[in-house]
Amino acid sequence: MPSTPWGLLSCPDRSANHGLLWFGTAAGMALLGRGTRSRRAAVRGAASLALASAAVNTVAKRSVRRNRPVLDSVPLMRQLKRQPITTSFPSGHSASAAAFATGVLLESRGWGAAVAPVAAAVALSRVYTGVHYPSDVLVGAALGVGCAFAVRGMVPTRDQLPAPGRPHADVPALPGGDGLVVVANRASGSSEAAALVRDALPLARVMEVEPDEVSETLEKAAADGGFRALGVLGGDGTVNRAAAVAAKHTVPLAVFPGGTLNHFAYDLGIESVHDTCRALAAGDAVRVDLGRFSPGPDGAEHGYFLNTFSLGVYPELVRRRERWSPRIGGWSAGVLAALRVLRGRHPLEAEVGGEHRPLWLLFAGNCVYRRMGPTPGRRYDLADGLLDVRVVHGGRLPGLRLTAAALAGPLSKSPVHAAEKLRRFRISGLAPGTPLAYDGEVTEAPAELLLDKEDEALAVYRPQL
Repeated sequence: MPSTPWGLLSCPDRSANHGLLWFGTAAGMALLGRGTRSRRAAVRGAASLALASAAVNTVAKRSVRRNRPVLDSVPLMRQLKRQPITTSFPSGHSASAAAFATGVLLESRGWGAAVAPVAAAVALSRVYTGVHYPSDVLVGAALGVGCAFAVRGMVPTRDQLPAPGRPHADVPALPGGDGLVVVANRASGSSEAAALVRDALPLARVMEVEPDEVSETLEKAAADGGFRALGVLGGDGTVNRAAAVAAKHTVPLAVFPGGTLNHFAYDLGIESVHDTCRALAAGDAVRVDLGRFSPGPDGAEHGYFLNTFSLGVYPELVRRRERWSPRIGGWSAGVLAALRVLRGRHPLEAEVGGEHRPLWLLFAGNCVYRRMGPTPGRRYDLADGLLDVRVVHGGRLPGLRLTAAALAGPLSKSPVHAAEKLRRFRISGLAPGTPLAYDGEVTEAPAELLLDKEDEALAVYRPQL
């Protein structure tokens, strides 16, 4: 144990060896953090650290071969038990610490504020223990910050990407939630978020209901003449039901992200309850398209999707994930479900565009996704009138085919993958019992389906950025 408070500086120094401290912190953020922002901050911090480590060890240290400081003036109790054998300039520990902290900060101010003092302690410890000159630490830290911004240049943070800003919708401003009714799905794990909504919007009526009561409650709320807007708190499946009801009754929708996945809210530029509250207070909203498939589920004339529609391996993956997630958690269930589904599954047989073919996956996005691959897909325009259609052809090795299709991006044609921008298309020849997924919900597909759009069918509150 260190005998002085300053001796504590040797502790972060040792734990930061080989990036163990930072990768452990990233894992903790991803597992314990609330929402997608925490996971994105963890991934961005780790990526920034990896780039900084590579830059220091492969270029910087070999370019400037500076000897380590002489330890004669450093008390024995402050010296490391194992002295580093690499060159001194620049400090790799400082570069990694600064890169990780800056990467996290660029994505999440809260996590960045928590990580920054630890990163500063690691950098200071390199001088305190006598293994680096101050200039080594300063240059290393500057290099780490630069690497974090380089990563941001390659993969922009959410706040760099413009939220859909057109077409503007005329909706009432509802300061304090006056005239708003919010339906919250208890199964989405949104109880804490519901309390936040009540605190932020004291004039709103917030109703927490069970999953099987969501649709009925939304219908009653939208039909109530005493309310001017419909709010929904939950994941993408719950928001999907609210959007269909809001469009049917021609009332504006306020979306509060409260599920495991909140793709529609994030593409609107909404990441927290506070974002939606700002939009409500100012009366800021945009019109968005609704994707539509006909016939709809359970005998309905139409079904709707705000995000994605799919046939093939993905609906089966969703089924298994939902079955296992209550026992082992959502992310673990998703990984195991993917491994099970891709092992030995036969391709889907369907007729698309008048041609009968085997398919591993048919995907249709409501509006064009910028990319689906190593970085998350994002839509810049939620009212473009288009369906982003992608097909992964049947054949051997479905896992490799799906990976190749993801990496190929949204505009490619190959023996493995095809992508088109369409306004409508028809699918037929589906076998009985074929699963269909839309916005995370799964139902049984009819033998024939028509996919098209309802352009600018929904007004949604969205804050001006």
